[in-house]
Amino acid sequence: MIDAALSRVTGFLKDTLDRYKRDAAYPVPAFRLTVDGNDIAQMVSPRLMSLELTDNRGIEADQLSITLSDHDGLMAIPPKGAVLRLWLGWSDTGLVDKGTYTVDETEHSGAPDVLSIRARSADLRKGLKTKRERSWSNTTLGDVLGDIAIGNGLTATIAGALDGLPILQLDQANESDANLISRLGEDFDAVASVKAGCLLCMPAGGGKTASGLDLPHITLTRADGDQHRYLHADRDSYDGARAYFYDVNSAKKQEAIAGGGENLKDLRHTYSDKQSALRAARAEFNRLRRGSATLSYTLAVGRPDLIPELTYTLQGVKDEIDEIIWYGGNVQHNLSPDNGYTMSLELESKLPEDTVDDLAEANKLNYTGIIAYYRDDKTGKEKSMTAGDQAKPRRLLWLYANKNTAKRAVDREWKRLQAAKAEAGGPAGSGAKV
Repeated sequence: MIDAALSRVTGFLKDTLDRYKRDAAYPVPAFRLTVDGNDIAQMVSPRLMSLELTDNRGIEADQLSITLSDHDGLMAIPPKGAVLRLWLGWSDTGLVDKGTYTVDETEHSGAPDVLSIRARSADLRKGLKTKRERSWSNTTLGDVLGDIAIGNGLTATIAGALDGLPILQLDQANESDANLISRLGEDFDAVASVKAGCLLCMPAGGGKTASGLDLPHITLTRADGDQHRYLHADRDSYDGARAYFYDVNSAKKQEAIAGGGENLKDLRHTYSDKQSALRAARAEFNRLRRGSATLSYTLAVGRPDLIPELTYTLQGVKDEIDEIIWYGGNVQHNLSPDNGYTMSLELESKLPEDTVDDLAEANKLNYTGIIAYYRDDKTGKEKSMTAGDQAKPRRLLWLYANKNTAKRAVDREWKRLQAAKAEAGGPAGSGAKV
């Protein structure tokens, strides 16, 4: 009897060890799903046709879509308002908590019978969608977001660089708190979102948490990717951005311009003062510049740890893609029996933190040198590479991946500037230096 019992135990241990060895050699996608606290992963797993999770940057609610086979008619349709909680990962590395979602749409179709469940982030509460009428005067961005957070039972975490920015006048006229938060994010070039019961606001493109800590920097290689789509748009399609405001001393509409040139993007909203209008114009100009290069990257093996706001370096894809730092937008996780666990990243070019307000020059031949910024491999901090006289340098648009790619870009642009000046009869100068 003892031998038989021992045999069962050692057999179990052997099977478990074999399973761990197998999972380490051939990891398989894994997930856990609960409905109102009840774990249904084992029941759902053999019926799973597809699972898609979109983690959105900003105030837009994250979305979870699950499609299940109901071939035997035994699947119960979850009630509207049921709370789903999802974990994603791999058998060899474990699961990552991907948050909670409230069911807001269900669909049953057939034949064959299929149940589709769609849910949105549980943090986007109903109060945020309620339209309100109120205003603020002589306050700060942090105080306004704090008021919104308190009114919706949230805590507010505002980045120090944004917290004290002044707001002379702000009106919320028949507008929801969610829309106001989104509008403030656009005006201040910030990412405002609601996650885990907290209203977060941090500078866009910073790769930092709201408390100022650096988010992880991710390096991806060609081997990590399954598909990619790189688009480089002409940044000169818009030379700047223009916002309008009313001067308190005049009924005439005034304009505030960031950048310069003839082809300006006009903002639709009219502001109450020059400061607000100029800030909004600069924020829009920054968005235009970040969007001048975009990259969609599909990972053959999904990574549940990747979230919006991270920064990336690509290696082995294409020189133009590899040479700059990328800033993460929306992240989509996809799980299905046919394709396994894959994911898609939406990336845009990252701007240097050391930016200036006026980046466009009426006459580009007035530049006396070139300056570019790059990410130091050891410290993760931004450093500069220059060429020529820095009295009036042309600042290259993107943040470069390392010192070498920054040097190549500076040398390339410096040669172009010298050639243009030589053709116009102007003076030349010396080469690149750190």
